[in-house]
This record gives sequence, C-alpha cells and structure tokens, in this order.
Amino acid sequence: MTELQSFGLRLADPAAASGVASRRGGAGPSDHKAVTVDGHTIMVPVHTSSAWQSPFVADPPGADGRSALRRGSIPIAHIAFPRAPRFYAMQTLDGVPYSRIATLHGADVLATTVLQTCIRYESRRKTCQFCAIGQSLAAGRTIARKTPDQLAEVARAAVLLDGVRHMVMTTGTPNTADRGAKVLCESAFAIKAAVDLPLQAQCEPPDDDRWFERLAAAGVDTIGMHLEVVTPALRERLMPGKATVPVERYLQAFEAAVKVFGRGQVSTYILAGLGDTPEAILAISDTLLRLGVYPFVVPFVPISGTPLEDHPAPSPAFMQSVLEPLGRMVGAAGLRSGDIKAGCGKCGACSSLSVFES
Repeated sequence: MTELQSFGLRLADPAAASGVASRRGGAGPSDHKAVTVDGHTIMVPVHTSSAWQSPFVADPPGADGRSALRRGSIPIAHIAFPRAPRFYAMQTLDGVPYSRIATLHGADVLATTVLQTCIRYESRRKTCQFCAIGQSLAAGRTIARKTPDQLAEVARAAVLLDGVRHMVMTTGTPNTADRGAKVLCESAFAIKAAVDLPLQAQCEPPDDDRWFERLAAAGVDTIGMHLEVVTPALRERLMPGKATVPVERYLQAFEAAVKVFGRGQVSTYILAGLGDTPEAILAISDTLLRLGVYPFVVPFVPISGTPLEDHPAPSPAFMQSVLEPLGRMVGAAGLRSGDIKAGCGKCGACSSLSVFES
C-alpha cells in the first residue's frame, strides 16, 4: 500500500472506473480516488503527474465490479472501488446537491470543508504552496459556506442511506482570532442534534484555549490541528501565512486540547516528502506522542495547479523509513488509530501508518 500511495495509480480506462468519483482540487485528499485493497480502503492519487507515470495500472472493472491491479504487465492483486453513495443523488430544498456540501472519504467517512475560503489562500504571499482549497470552489463543485442546517441534513442522510460511521469537519482559516473554531462549534451542535455521529473538527490553533471546551460542549469528539511541515525554515518558505503561528503555539494548543478531549483524541497531519528529514518528523512525533497527540504522517501528493505541482512525491523507501519506526512509537505510546473516535487518523485511508502500528 505504501508503494501504491507513493506512485499513484493509472486507470486503464478512466471512463469505465466505477465507484465514488475521484476528487480534483479542494481540501485534501485531492486528485485521489478511493480504492479497496485486501479489504482495506485507501485514497490513491490518480490525477497527478506521478500517477500518470505510475507502474501500477488498474484494468476496467469486470462483471463482479473488481479490477485487476497490474505492476507493468504483471497482475499482482484484485482491487475494488467503493460504490458511489446514495446520498450523492439528493439535494437540499433550495437545490444544492448534497455532494457539494459533504463528500465520502475512504469507505465510511463523511467529510466537509465548512468554509471553502481561507485568508492564507487568498494571498499569493501567504498561501500554502501545496494547497488547492479554492480549486473545487472555482470549478463549482462545492459552495463557499456550508450552513449548520445543511451539514446536519446531509450527515443524517449519509448515516441512514450509506452507513457512514464518523465525520470530519475542516475549514479554511477565516480572518478571526478563533481561526474557525466558532463555525465548527455551530456546525457540530446542529449535526449532533440531527444524528448520533462521531465528529472530528480541524482548524488552526485558536487564540484562546477555552475554544477547546466550547468545541467539546458542542459535540466535537476529536480535534485535529495540522502542522503539515515541521522544520521552521521550511514552514516559512512553503506555508508563509500559516507559519506565523509557530510550532511552539501548536504544542501549547495540543497540550490544552488533550486535557479536554483526552489522550489519542487530538491529532496532527504531517506531510512527508516536502523537505523534512525522517529524523525531524520522528523527533516531533516523539514530542507529540508524549503529549498524547496522534501524529498522522501521510505522503505528500503534488496537486495540479498549485505551486508545488511538479514537486516529486516521496519514494516508498522514504515513507518506509518514517512509518516503520513511527508505527512502533505509536504502538508503544498506546495511541493506536483504532482507538480514535473520529477523523483522519481513525480512517487511515491517506497513509499506511496503521499497518505499522502492530
């Protein structure tokens, strides 16, 4: 799985590929398609330049819905694509398709970007060089602001019709000191009033740690605050706006959040392959694990239309050098992905880290 996620996947006949539609642009995972391998659903790049040159090829699905996975000309496995969810066929009373409000990630995770705009993205000097949050909005595949009522309506339908088991709410960063925590509180309250669904909220560290108590009171079960890049000089170069919130502030926020949500229910995304060394990733991960934070390390995927679209994805060997020791560290700390109540770490579709935890 590590090799497949690093190299990506070529579809022999993209028009014939079944299952959930692949995603272009937007908040991550972008330019991916959900693929089930040996009963485990992962998100695999299919629209990136590396995927177009990948040694892995998926043949058109057969009558049973499965596709032969080849490495070059050699068949190595059979894969399947999770079916398109039934809630995608629905729309709100005012005509907004449910798929523009929230989407299916992996096999059973509902995901939404509550605010599809971001003060970082709107400035060329501040934007994260790998981010494509505005692409799906510009293409009309989503809406700028999802209201609490819309999110509650879609979440209820996704649970009832498609067996969704947990939900991720992320957000672009607004020009407010809470950095999106307020809109996440409003959204969580409405969703939990409509359906019993474990929720993860994701935002930058808010200015006031009391927001963690407010998020929990609104119904949020787990929280993610994403470092993405850990070396300070790289952060300033690759994500100049977000780097104004220093790593030290993240660590303070992690410590405060763990006191509210508990060990293992606070996580962070780290993008491997952007220049951080394995040693740097493992060092910050050790610090995070001591705080009770789950370090969800995923391979960087270059997204078309971003400044880093030609930046190479990390090699399988690089990912192995990080994930193998990190898996042992996570297991030793007792913060396994299976114990997370909701969110990216629990889903695990964007990284093979959970495979190494045992």
